[in-house]
Amino acid sequence: MAGRNGRTVRDLRRANRTAVLQRLYFDGPLSRFELGPATGLSSGSVSNVVADLVADGLLEEAGSVDSDGGRPRTLLRVAPGSGHMIGVDVGETRVRVELFDLTLTELARAERPLTQQRYDVEVIVGHIRDGVAEVLADAGIAPEQLLGVGIGVPGIVERTPERGAVVHGQTIGWDAVPLEALLRSTSRLPDTVRYFIDNGAKTLGQAEMWFGGGRGAHNAVVVLFGSGVGACLVTPEVENGRAVEWGHLTVRVRGRRCRCGALGCLEAYAGAESLLDRWREEGGRPPEGTDEETALTAMLAAAYPADDSAADPVALAVLEETAEYLGAGLSDLINLFQPERILIGGWAGLQLGTRFLPAVRRHAASYALRHPAEKVTIDLGRLGPDAVTVGAAILPLADFFARGGRRPEPAPEGPHPAWRTALEERSPH
Repeated sequence: MAGRNGRTVRDLRRANRTAVLQRLYFDGPLSRFELGPATGLSSGSVSNVVADLVADGLLEEAGSVDSDGGRPRTLLRVAPGSGHMIGVDVGETRVRVELFDLTLTELARAERPLTQQRYDVEVIVGHIRDGVAEVLADAGIAPEQLLGVGIGVPGIVERTPERGAVVHGQTIGWDAVPLEALLRSTSRLPDTVRYFIDNGAKTLGQAEMWFGGGRGAHNAVVVLFGSGVGACLVTPEVENGRAVEWGHLTVRVRGRRCRCGALGCLEAYAGAESLLDRWREEGGRPPEGTDEETALTAMLAAAYPADDSAADPVALAVLEETAEYLGAGLSDLINLFQPERILIGGWAGLQLGTRFLPAVRRHAASYALRHPAEKVTIDLGRLGPDAVTVGAAILPLADFFARGGRRPEPAPEGPHPAWRTALEERSPH
């Protein structure tokens, strides 16, 4: 039965389960007494929801605390083994696959390096498929136990009713790649296990907002600085974040040609691939036959030698110019969105690290409007190189919470009769 606001009894129960699960997930362990004020639910509702979640195996006892003159209060927490998720990072140098329990503790991982043909669709699909099978086997987890597989990819992700998630990755040569359909057709996973595919900057942002430097912020930008650059925008209107193609903002008219084919994109100056290319063009010598991560390490060592030897002036000049372009690009985000925080992540951003950050902050402040620039903080992300995979695993976890801790039911073959729908809405869940 639907109320005046259109919400059914089932909707209310699901919302109550979600509230309790999320509060225990982020702030637990907590007692039933503490859950009332924390969730805004009555003591009776808390008792009913907790009993329901314990019966489903989603909550477990976690010790007790003394109460004021009464019996000790039992603490509750989310049961780690009650669900599992897989996160996948389709990165510039490797495909990383990680298996997590419900509390995002890593149980197993697999990595597949990418060679010169690194974005061949069949190769990527094979790496994901084999990596998923490997981590499940290593941890002894049955595929049916998965809540879903989250995947962070470069490019724009479009969701279609016919082919599921389709990836438009212009910089990597992917033109409307039906990634979800390809994975589904070759996967060994049961049909009940869903794929959650999104832009890698979005999954990075999701991780930093849940567990990293973005916690508590209502308006933030999380930057992915890798071979290219991207960003995730989080605002009160877009709480779960939205990927923005920040790397393809024009910063120089008739400038360098970007991987996307356009001229003067930020990514043509601030991405690690372009940074190394510019060093090469100016006479620098990155080590031959190495991946970008190793080459960037060598460039940093040349620009900032650990001993008393002279710094490579070309490497130093390219890095300083890159800091200015990155700062200018951040100033556009500051002027457009006026965020509280900007966090820089991605493997290249983490490698450049604190040595690079003061110059980026200085240039961002000089190019941005004074008022929003004074209110924003610019820092490195806190979750390290696994942030994209963690964020990818959060995608099925967030969906699970939104469902009140219930797995999606198989789609019915046909519409239920009206009497059965009404009966299901009234029945206890």
